[in-house]
Amino acid sequence: MVAVHRITEDLCEDSFDLIALHSSLEDYALVYTLNFHLKSNLRRTSKDLETMEHISFPLFEWKDKVNDGYWNLINNSSLKEESMTRDNLFEDETSVVTYHFLPEYKEVDYFLKIEQEDIDLETNVIRILNTIPHIMAAYTIETDKLKSKKNLIF
Repeated sequence: MVAVHRITEDLCEDSFDLIALHSSLEDYALVYTLNFHLKSNLRRTSKDLETMEHISFPLFEWKDKVNDGYWNLINNSSLKEESMTRDNLFEDETSVVTYHFLPEYKEVDYFLKIEQEDIDLETNVIRILNTIPHIMAAYTIETDKLKSKKNLIF
């Protein structure tokens, strides 16, 4: 007889915080700004984060060895060219479709995922982010209410 192992909800507890960022900056410029103001060291990973349907999102990471933390910046939108196969009139045309990393937050431009113990997000990180001129808004997201929470497991 084969033993069946199941992962319970207790083992899948939130061990990270998620911050939504609204900014019109390109990802590389936002990373430069975040590194300057937060004294972080975010770098682009060699591979983009791929989700279902071969959609990839740029991913930046920082392994904070001093505070035992792991930070990620994820772009919330990805553009993909798809061929139109509707009528003979547009059979060779392509269209650009926008996909979102977390579809329930389509208006958010970037997500900052922080896996670090003993960090006061409200007084340290959020306050600093909201003082940066090119960031319109920064706020925390309750991860237990997300429908697409599985996208954040990487």
